[in-house]
Amino acid sequence: MNETIDWAKVIKKEARGLDDYDLGEVQEVNEDIVITKKGVVDKDRFYLPRSKALRFEDHKLWFEVSKEEAKAYKHD
Repeated sequence: MNETIDWAKVIKKEARGLDDYDLGEVQEVNEDIVITKKGVVDKDRFYLPRSKALRFEDHKLWFEVSKEEAKAYKHD
């Protein structure tokens, strides 16, 4: 886990996975989970483990999550 991430600054920022996969915008951060929302009409929500966060740079929060892995964290 990357403890150098300032979690207060990631709210309303883009979340990206491996290969620049779009995970939406960060909505909420708690002790274990980062919740993101993707889409305008059909909104997908991702509940990503904080432990998968790699870094926060250029106003994007990067996760070590592939497009396939992201499906397991998706909730309607």
